[in-house]
Amino acid sequence: MTLLPPLPLSSGLHARQLDCNDTTLSYHIIEAGNKGSPLLILLHGFPELAYSWRKIMPSLAAAGYYVVAFDQRGYGRTRGWDARPFHQVDLKTFAQTNLVRDVIVLANALGYQTVNAIIGHDFGCVPASLCALARPDMFLSVILLGHPFFGIPTFAFDTNPQEVEVATRKDPQPDIHEELAKLPQPKKHYRWYYSTAPASDDMSSPTGLKDFLRGYFHLKSADARNNPQPITATTAQELDKLPHYYIMPLHLGMRDTIAQSMTSEEQTNMLQRSQRWLPDSDLQVYVDEFARTAFQGGLNWYRVSTDPALQRDLDIFAGKKIEVPCLFMVGTKDWLLHQTPDTVARMKKACKHFHGPIMVEGAGHWVQQEQPERVAEEILRFLKGDVRICNTDH
Repeated sequence: MTLLPPLPLSSGLHARQLDCNDTTLSYHIIEAGNKGSPLLILLHGFPELAYSWRKIMPSLAAAGYYVVAFDQRGYGRTRGWDARPFHQVDLKTFAQTNLVRDVIVLANALGYQTVNAIIGHDFGCVPASLCALARPDMFLSVILLGHPFFGIPTFAFDTNPQEVEVATRKDPQPDIHEELAKLPQPKKHYRWYYSTAPASDDMSSPTGLKDFLRGYFHLKSADARNNPQPITATTAQELDKLPHYYIMPLHLGMRDTIAQSMTSEEQTNMLQRSQRWLPDSDLQVYVDEFARTAFQGGLNWYRVSTDPALQRDLDIFAGKKIEVPCLFMVGTKDWLLHQTPDTVARMKKACKHFHGPIMVEGAGHWVQQEQPERVAEEILRFLKGDVRICNTDH
């Protein structure tokens, strides 16, 4: 096994491997604070790592918490996940319920039966939400940064098969991917692109990887020309309002999409501003890790999320609300809030005790890296109970 260089962590943060008999994984964790204090578990998104939480962990630990972030299944220095190529990997090992199991196993391995808060960012909000949904006895609250939770779809109730058949014939649902491809400037949805075989090869080449990741992080930040606006429907015309990193040119991969979006103006913005929140030394951690692991592990999460057959295990939670307090926080320049219509209203219906959204000025998608002090402040306020909880149970 190749010995990897230590991560550049600030004082008070420590990285180690944690092996456990209850899983194939050897977890790579970053921890802060004293074991025995109330536990917070932090779940990163794509294309990220446990390292993405480095800026807020010291503040949370100083407030009396034991704070643990880990490279999730498919990422970074966590080992033991199915790293076979696209057509050989067992996607069931990346099922969303298995991601929840990873967190439960980790908490137990750390010596905890309850977690004061499970905190997710981006795609990490999916297992965070499901942890709170499935095990409210174990996860006492949930905090979601950027990525919403809409609940598990309910089953058809008290239906008449003949009425369903007539309704289907009258109003067939258009294929959104076909509709996107028919736009005057043909497009495709990034989540379904990420689910295809070429996606990892497109992004993983070491040549130009640093420029690609620098551009990707910049374009989704508050430094770029992001002016998020709500969409009114999930139609091709409305989705076309989203930036190209979400609704991509049909015939481009993500690398070329990012390169095309990096206009001279954006290059200037990036050079002037990005170093303040993501200096080259920090960016190099992502470059080195993804040059070593490539992106397929993380992209397997998208493959599961776009395949209904791989999500049927969630049906047992159909119609169930998150019962524990839920805080939703998002950057004012983050388009993720507006990928679907009525985001906040739908979240309120899916969560019994919903608080938010907390809108973080000066932040785009990478909210805990762009504005770590504000994010840590809001998390601690929520954990102390100094928030307005909206009871949405009718």
